[in-house]
Amino acid sequence: MEFPIKVALTQAVPTLPEGPGWWYEPKFDGHRVVLRRTDDTVILYARSGRVVTPYWMDLALAGMALRPGTALDGEAVIWREGRLDFGAAQSRAASSVTRARALAARHPASYACWDLVQHPNPAIGDTRPLPYTERRALLLELLAEVGPPIQPVPATDDRDVAEHWYEALQEQGLEGVVAKRGAAAYPSGRRG
Repeated sequence: MEFPIKVALTQAVPTLPEGPGWWYEPKFDGHRVVLRRTDDTVILYARSGRVVTPYWMDLALAGMALRPGTALDGEAVIWREGRLDFGAAQSRAASSVTRARALAARHPASYACWDLVQHPNPAIGDTRPLPYTERRALLLELLAEVGPPIQPVPATDDRDVAEHWYEALQEQGLEGVVAKRGAAAYPSGRRG
């Protein structure tokens, strides 16, 4: 697998899709990051493909707990006073490396992970062609070994629960809800 990858993109819709096969995840508001654990280190990439590891060194250090060969797609977020602080995440991403480290000391980041793009087991490897439900199961299995600040986002196939998330969690900085087809592959570089 070549890095940086082209990340999956979301497409805004007026209503939450419903019917069999849909899965829903809360959309956290932060800075989009692909986290890649190599044999020696952790590299974080922005959505553009730019390396942003120095700005999220706290997440890079936490990512060392992952098995080498793992690559995750998610959002670097900062919680302040019980809610997501989008401004703090963007401020850190746009600051100097020295300032980013000072900000990290005051407000450590969390990594809200919603997808697994590469599995550390070479027999599995690139997971992007796999259905969402299979990638999700592999993600949960891998992250069970790691723990905070790297955590999987919640997911449900119950539309009522997803609507509740949308209504109840906006106060905490939730940006919306993402709907994904359970049988869908990871749509690299496309809106889905």
